[in-house]
Amino acid sequence: MTPPESSAVAVELANLRGSFDRFGRDIGDIKTSCAVLVARSDRTEQDVRDLREELDQVRAELDGVKGRQWPLQSVAALASVTAIGLGVWQAVGR
Repeated sequence: MTPPESSAVAVELANLRGSFDRFGRDIGDIKTSCAVLVARSDRTEQDVRDLREELDQVRAELDGVKGRQWPLQSVAALASVTAIGLGVWQAVGR
């Protein structure tokens, strides 16, 4: 090996070393990005579980409210029959 070739090899090795360093940093960046995505995914899954629990609670409350609601059609029919009965009673009584 002549001196110019050895210096060319040294330069090429330095370039390769720099390439590997950049590759290592890029791999580190990729690992960091993946970790962030995994954390976001975990948080999203937890949010979805929480929202489903909330939705189930709201549905249970709605079912309870529906069970306690007045039967408006029955009340309206009873009021109508009562009004008709009172009208007939007043008409017959006078």
